[in-house]
Amino acid sequence: MKQNYQIMLDRTLESVAGAGAKPSLLLHACCAPCSSYVLEYLNRYFDITVLFYNPNITEADEYERRSAELKRLVSELPCINTIAFTDGGYSPSEFESISKGLENEREGGARCMKCYRLRLEHTALTARSGGYDFFTTTLSISPHKNAQALNSIGAELAEKYGVSWLYSDFKKKNGYKRSCELSAVYGLYRQDYCGCIYSKREAEERRKTKQ
Repeated sequence: MKQNYQIMLDRTLESVAGAGAKPSLLLHACCAPCSSYVLEYLNRYFDITVLFYNPNITEADEYERRSAELKRLVSELPCINTIAFTDGGYSPSEFESISKGLENEREGGARCMKCYRLRLEHTALTARSGGYDFFTTTLSISPHKNAQALNSIGAELAEKYGVSWLYSDFKKKNGYKRSCELSAVYGLYRQDYCGCIYSKREAEERRKTKQ
């Protein structure tokens, strides 16, 4: 049965707001545009560290551009509580390893599920070693990402590593629309593929079809 992750998030935020001290959140971020709304939304409840860990980005120039743009957003976004930024390092070989044999999968298939797990497991481990209260990801804001799968993997890793997973589906409450608005406000670099070579090829195919 599908869960309403927005209701689950609302309950957690209500509990956090009534607790007094601000808990810490390690937020895995895929890019600046997707992070914009999530940071605007969650910063009143948490002290946030944004973790840019995306080994699926297979081109070094693209990786550096997305990382720099996210770092700029963090420095410019108004904040109530702390927002910090950390880069997890450029490691495309990690994605190449988990995608072997799945090169012909379409976006959203088994390769993407392994990619979700790769990025979330690194985030969970980092959250545990850093003593964070919660961890989560910006990925669910995308209309192309499977919120049910993301939350299922996140919950499993939370139990494994002993760090609370923040359930969410950030596309709710017009989250994706707001991220587009904030991208325009801050002049953020946007892209039409997740970062891997396979999603880039699919994006190129879509553009050719539209011509």
